[in-house]
Amino acid sequence: MKILLTGAAGFIGSHTAASLLRRGDEVIGLDNFNTFYDPARKRRNAASLAAHAGFSLVEGDLCDEPLIADLFARHRFDAVIHLAAWAGVRPSIERPGIYIDVNVRGTTHVLEACRRTGVGRLVFASSSSVYGGRDTVPFRETDPVDRPISPYAATKKAGEVLCYTYHHLHGLNVSALRFFTVYGPRQRPEMAIHKFATMMARGEAIPVYGDGGSARDYTYVDDIVQGTVAALDHCEGYEIYNLGESRTTRLDDLVRKLARALGYEARVRHEPEQPGDVPITFADITHARERLGYDPHTLIDEGLTRFAEWFHREGVK
Repeated sequence: MKILLTGAAGFIGSHTAASLLRRGDEVIGLDNFNTFYDPARKRRNAASLAAHAGFSLVEGDLCDEPLIADLFARHRFDAVIHLAAWAGVRPSIERPGIYIDVNVRGTTHVLEACRRTGVGRLVFASSSSVYGGRDTVPFRETDPVDRPISPYAATKKAGEVLCYTYHHLHGLNVSALRFFTVYGPRQRPEMAIHKFATMMARGEAIPVYGDGGSARDYTYVDDIVQGTVAALDHCEGYEIYNLGESRTTRLDDLVRKLARALGYEARVRHEPEQPGDVPITFADITHARERLGYDPHTLIDEGLTRFAEWFHREGVK
């Protein structure tokens, strides 16, 4: 199968590309290597993929509509996995415009190119952030998601709605995946686990917003990749799937577990709660289990141990 994978050089994208290549798919990766974090990290990810004969990389931007149109016209993809986005809840409050440009307008360019060239399957990376500030758990795909509390969440909800529109009007088969706090090797440096590890290594105090009681459904990247590939293989109609570990960990517990895995001391400083943060995320994964055979099994302690091994190999950057 010939697959376009947007965001291929990023954290989840590079792991997904490697999985597809191992099973024999041809992967054309698209990435713009933006400066949201050090592009050298993503270039290392891309270099590891370049060793595979079935991988090729296009450096370009989702917002460049002629580039997207030309890419689709030249390659005639069988399917698209659309992971590329401007990420992060808190930064979206400061720069909402770029989130709308990339996550909404850029996604529209991808959908239009699918329509014009007859691509039949699209996997769209959404986010658990669409559930907003609710504290009734677990989160189910049928729950209302019309009250996002950050621009990032709003753009992901908009992406889901756009995907449904193209399914309804043009017959595009779509699997929309709501990822729950993905972590593991190559995690983006501003995400909590990677950020905390770096601060511990430098002897800095970790900022804990609120009383440390907020909880997240931390999901190991290999489990996310398994669900993503399964969503591609079972892409029919329009379906939304939660991809989480279906377990929660409190923030203060996470800090202690991470310190133990790394062999560091953890010092914390408490800060006020941040706008856009939600009190808890917790995925009901019944639908993904039944339809996709999704089977997450990496408990947080095991996942943090694997992350710590990678972090020590990489060194503090």
